[in-house]
Amino acid sequence: MATDDRIAPPVAGGERDTLRAYLDYHRATLAMKCEGLTDEELRQRSMPPSTLSLLGLVRHLAEVERAWFRRVFEDNDAPMVWSDEIDFQAAYDASASTRAEAFTAWEAEVENSRRVERRAPSLDVTGYQPRWDREVSLRMVMVHVLLEYGRHNGHADFLREGVDGSVGA
Repeated sequence: MATDDRIAPPVAGGERDTLRAYLDYHRATLAMKCEGLTDEELRQRSMPPSTLSLLGLVRHLAEVERAWFRRVFEDNDAPMVWSDEIDFQAAYDASASTRAEAFTAWEAEVENSRRVERRAPSLDVTGYQPRWDREVSLRMVMVHVLLEYGRHNGHADFLREGVDGSVGA
């Protein structure tokens, strides 16, 4: 893996700045785990029958960003990226995917999510989560997405080690 260029979250600060920083830190961690690998290495699966791969995680997290920011705060009917239905598992199958395809979609969703968060006047702003049929706050969405990244970055640690033996942040 390349040098660790992630920006460390603050050790003291306001709630919103802290949530934003930790979310960006975890986004950068996922990208770092994928650095320097070929498309084939990024598609390498963890173990049969799982289709889990680093590229699958990037695709899945693009769906997560879309489902929790775009669909909740902008367009409840926005289609998913890799599924005509609301099927988060579809993104995991990256067997025909490329770095360019997955990262282009993920980076676009991350930028949209950042825009949604920055334009909200507070973390108390609510949007409608169609899958739950209820209103949720931006605070809850940011915490939920942060937890998604934390869990999946743990998977990325193991996947990267399986590809080339790299361990660490």
